[in-house]
Amino acid sequence: MSGVVAVIDYGMGNLHSVASALQHVGAEQVLVTHDAEQIRQADRVVFPGVGAMRDCMAEIRRLKCDQLLADALVEQHKPVLAICVGMQALMTHSEENGGVDCLNLIPGEVRYFGNPLRDAAGERLKVPHMGWNEVRQTRPHPLWQGIEDGERFYFVHSYYVDAEDRGLVAGALDYGVTADAALARDNLFAVQFHPEKSHTAGLQLLKNFLEWNGQC
Repeated sequence: MSGVVAVIDYGMGNLHSVASALQHVGAEQVLVTHDAEQIRQADRVVFPGVGAMRDCMAEIRRLKCDQLLADALVEQHKPVLAICVGMQALMTHSEENGGVDCLNLIPGEVRYFGNPLRDAAGERLKVPHMGWNEVRQTRPHPLWQGIEDGERFYFVHSYYVDAEDRGLVAGALDYGVTADAALARDNLFAVQFHPEKSHTAGLQLLKNFLEWNGQC
């Protein structure tokens, strides 16, 4: 049973598409909120985000969402799903906006894809990386259940995650460089792609999240 799912709202992006997708796959109740008590009382937490990292981090800290997220992960040990900029915000530092300190919940860097960016054949690749790309599952995880290795997911990003602990990488993508598409540690699963925009595979991942007990 999914119980109550809190989608942390710090004012960056249309979070209702995430909420609608969660409801579509069977969430009992979805709250889009930055209210501390609602987030603490929720059974699961989703930490999404789009936009510039500097602005995102400013709002995350202003609304004290950083502490709420840390509480959910460490003290309450509830299942947490981070999406796109939500995943990047977990890292130590981002190269975006001239350099931004992030939450340092997972040691690592958020790096710019580069310009010019080229594939293995020397063809130029556009930045931002926008569209469908394959995700290689680098280790098993309950959130991959029912999703084939190499399945395609939808991405929109100019920066990519490079985690220090390679054992945390649960999925990888290739786009001029090899980047971390998914990270997993204890009750946290983080993805660079947008599951709510990734059709069948994305909905399956969200369904798996609702059924996940927070253990790898």
